[in-house]
Amino acid sequence: MSADTLVPRSESFNARVRGSSHIDFKTATTGVAAKAMRNELSNLVRTVEDPDTKRAFDTEMQSFFYLFTRYLDERARSQELDWDRIKSPAEDQIVPYSKLASSNSSSFSKLAVLKVNGGLGTSMGMTGAKSALEVKDDMTFLDLTVRQIEHLNTTHRVDVPLILMTSFNTHEDTLRIIKKYANQQLRITTFNQSRYPRIAKDTLLPCPKTADDDKSKWYPPGHGDLYNALMHSGVLDQLLAEGKEYLFVSNSDNLGAVVDEKILQHMIDTQAEFIMEVTDKTKADIKGGTLIDYEGSIRLLEVAQVPSEHVEDFKSIRKFKIFNTNNLWIHLPALKRVMQAGELELDIIINPKTTDDGQAVIQLETAAGAAIKHFKNAHGVNVPRSRFLPVKSCSDLLLIKSDIYSLQHGQLVINPNRMFETTPVIKLGDHFKKIAQFQKRFKKIPHIIELDHLTVTGDVYFGRNVTLRGTVIVVANEGQRIDIPDGCVLENRLLSGNLNMIEL
Repeated sequence: MSADTLVPRSESFNARVRGSSHIDFKTATTGVAAKAMRNELSNLVRTVEDPDTKRAFDTEMQSFFYLFTRYLDERARSQELDWDRIKSPAEDQIVPYSKLASSNSSSFSKLAVLKVNGGLGTSMGMTGAKSALEVKDDMTFLDLTVRQIEHLNTTHRVDVPLILMTSFNTHEDTLRIIKKYANQQLRITTFNQSRYPRIAKDTLLPCPKTADDDKSKWYPPGHGDLYNALMHSGVLDQLLAEGKEYLFVSNSDNLGAVVDEKILQHMIDTQAEFIMEVTDKTKADIKGGTLIDYEGSIRLLEVAQVPSEHVEDFKSIRKFKIFNTNNLWIHLPALKRVMQAGELELDIIINPKTTDDGQAVIQLETAAGAAIKHFKNAHGVNVPRSRFLPVKSCSDLLLIKSDIYSLQHGQLVINPNRMFETTPVIKLGDHFKKIAQFQKRFKKIPHIIELDHLTVTGDVYFGRNVTLRGTVIVVANEGQRIDIPDGCVLENRLLSGNLNMIEL
């Protein structure tokens, strides 16, 4: 294939790869693997006929090949962080939210909001975009986000746009959902993140053989792809042309991630080019990435990067007391500078998977927060837990749907009748794992304003207007079923399969 016929620039896939002599492969095996991958990717590009589609796909495969060669190079050198040099962040690297100055002036006119919207919610039994799930008062994640930004724009008389980064799994779903906002003043822009080929673990070759191969042979390469996708889609240049200087990024399923004027003003005052919101770690957050000091530089450390003998140290809250919420604030002109200089190398996360037909594959991914090391005055802000309210399971969904929270302009607010600032711990068993099961087992969401802890295991159904207080544990043994009747009040009770009620 003559790659120059695909892209009328010298940056075509083959041309760019042939010029990659700066990549120093340490072993012959590494060089052979790179060459084999290059040839397979060239064949993939050949399968695309439309010139514009081919050009975009070619660029995507260039980015993937660069990531793959970095993976081979690092694997050959066995390059890992020296654990003894990893330290907890210094005081000036993590600023407490309570120390941020109040802001009277608004800089919202320079702000854009981006939601990472590529998730499917498969762990909850969903097949479409997770952001389409109804989470509160018959409104979806997207509905709540739209309400928040519309209120912001109306209140401050600004034009903050909403940008959605979708994946090939969620793009069409998202476009269908946002049609209902077409007649509203809020500007919504969507762009698709990259689609990379899964790698067969045994051969280190791409699983797909054509660009149109089955979806299961491809993957979206993590939210670290945000920067490449912003650049290649033209959205970064579009925002800069509109005078936007700051981008607030968060996951679409984090209902606590609302625009915060104090953080924005703090970013402006400190001339920080990158701010990561972190919050105090609990036992539920042991796998979350954390900020570290590495030889005087701030970096993000993910559990996948930790040597197996130090995983327990990583999970402990003794050394690493905070974790990354993935709420990020980015200075757009600085991002453009770093991208143009080709300096944005994010740590590679190797994500092993097994396909439905039993094949072992590798996904090479990156984390958006890892970019922190490339920006000036970058640091973390330790925010209240209320800014991290993700819905990753049906247990999380029960909490959000309950009377613990109410809505104000699309934002979740804790019920003032709740006596404690902390939210209850909820653990629903496997019978409640999927959305369909969850909806079937609750005729109506229980009243839990006075609940501290709920554990439910087994075949359990809840009636209407059930009230749960204190610590409630419901266990249906195998082969048994428990029905909590309408209007029932359970306070500090253990309800077992033989229907004995024991006061705790």
